[in-house]
Amino acid sequence: MSTPQLSASSTTLQIISVVFFTFISFFCVGLPIAVLPGYVHDNMGYGSIMAGIVISSQYLATLLSRPMSGSLADRLGAKRAVLYGMAFCGLSGILTLLSTTLQAWPLPSLVLLLAGRVALGIGQGLVGTGSISWGVGRVGAENMARVISWNGIASYGAIAVGAPLGVVMAAHLGLWSIGALMALLCTLALLMAWNKPPAPIVHGERLPFHNVFLRIAPNGTALALGSIGFGTLATFITLYYASQGWDGAAYCLTAFGCAFIGARLLFVNSIRHLGGYRVAILSLSVESLGLLLLWIAPTPWLSLAGAALTGLGLSLVYPALGVEAVSRIPAASRSSALGAYAVFFDLALGIAGPLMGAIAGAAGFAMIFLVAASMALAGVLLSLWLLRSTSST
Repeated sequence: MSTPQLSASSTTLQIISVVFFTFISFFCVGLPIAVLPGYVHDNMGYGSIMAGIVISSQYLATLLSRPMSGSLADRLGAKRAVLYGMAFCGLSGILTLLSTTLQAWPLPSLVLLLAGRVALGIGQGLVGTGSISWGVGRVGAENMARVISWNGIASYGAIAVGAPLGVVMAAHLGLWSIGALMALLCTLALLMAWNKPPAPIVHGERLPFHNVFLRIAPNGTALALGSIGFGTLATFITLYYASQGWDGAAYCLTAFGCAFIGARLLFVNSIRHLGGYRVAILSLSVESLGLLLLWIAPTPWLSLAGAALTGLGLSLVYPALGVEAVSRIPAASRSSALGAYAVFFDLALGIAGPLMGAIAGAAGFAMIFLVAASMALAGVLLSLWLLRSTSST
C-alpha cells in the first residue's frame, strides 16, 4: 500500500509504533531529572552550578552527537540509529547504578554519574533523530508534522510520567533503582525494535552537515530561544520550590507535560492551515506568559499554572519551525536536517543549566524565569522576521 493511501488511524498507529522508542528513551531522561539536582546539591555536597552541569551534560552530549546521529540514520537507516541509541540509554542506566555504589566517595561517584549522563545524551540523540526519520519513512513526508508532534508527545509524556515516579522510587528504594529500571527498559525496547521492519533508505544528493546546519540555523535559533524555558524549568524547578519552602516540584513537570501533550493533540493541524511561522509566533507568546507567571507566582498553585502555560506554548514550536526548516533540504539529507535542527534544542538545554545556575546564584531562582521569558519573546521577534522574509520571496 502506498503512503498516501494509508487511513488516518493506520498512519497514527504506524507513527506510535515507532515513537514508542522515543517514549522509552525520554522516560529514562525523566526518571532522574527531578532527583539528580537535589542529590548532587545536597547528598554529594556540590553547588547549584554543578547540579546544573550534571543535568546539562546530557543535553550537551546529545548536541555534540547530532551530526553523527543524522549521518548514521541517512546512510545506514533510521532503525539502526534507534538500535544504537537504545543501547546507549541502557548503558546510562548501568553507569547510574554503579555511581550509587560509590556514594561514600563523591568524586568517583560524580564521574560515573556524568559518564552515565553523557551516554544517555548520545542515546537520546540517536533515538530522537532515528525515530522521526523512521516514522517519516513509514508514513511519508506529507505527514512529517504529525510524526514530529507524536514524537514530542512521546518525549514530554514520558518525562511527565517519569519525573514523579523517579521521586517516589528514589525516596523509597534509592537512586540505584532508577538506574536498574533504565537498564531493564532499554534492554526490552532493544529487543522489540530488533524485529520491526526498517524504513527505506533515501538515495540521492546528501549535503554536507555544515551546509544543512546553515540552512536550518535561523529556524533553529528561534527554537533555541523558546526551548531555554523548558531547560530552566526542568533543571531548577526542584531547587526553586525548595527555596520557596514548597513541596511537589515534580508535579510542575507533570503539568508542563500534560499541557504540552494536550496542545499537540488538539492543535497540530493548525500548522498546515496557518503555516509554521504564524503558529510559532503565537506559541512562543503563550510560553513567555507562562514563564512570567512562574517568575511572579506567590503560591505553588500559580507555579503549576505557569508550568502548564509554558508547556501549552512550547508544544507546537518544535514542529512549526521544524516543518518550515526541513522543507528546504533534499530528502536524502532529511535525517541530517532533523539532526541539525535538533542541535539548537540541545544547545538551549545544554546552556540552560550553567547559565541559569549562575543567574540563580547571583539573583535568586525566581529571576531565571524572567530571563527565560525574555528569551522566548526574542524568539517571537525572530519568527516574525522569518515570516516576513518568507512572504517577501
